[in-house]
Amino acid sequence: MTYFNYILIILGAIVALYSKAGEQQNQYILIGGLVVLMIGVYRVSRTIPSRKVDDNNTPNKLNNDEQ
Repeated sequence: MTYFNYILIILGAIVALYSKAGEQQNQYILIGGLVVLMIGVYRVSRTIPSRKVDDNNTPNKLNNDEQ
């Protein structure tokens, strides 16, 4: 399933570049390529986990042992 996301990104980029290359560019093809590109980027970024912040390791707080 992850390959599908990368295929969407590549396909969207190719379609967007192809529609931009012509002298008379078709706006609908350009918008469609950008939409497919952004859907692929969204699906990839959705699978990346967020960073968890550990409250014990923050540099601004001192532990009771260090005081």
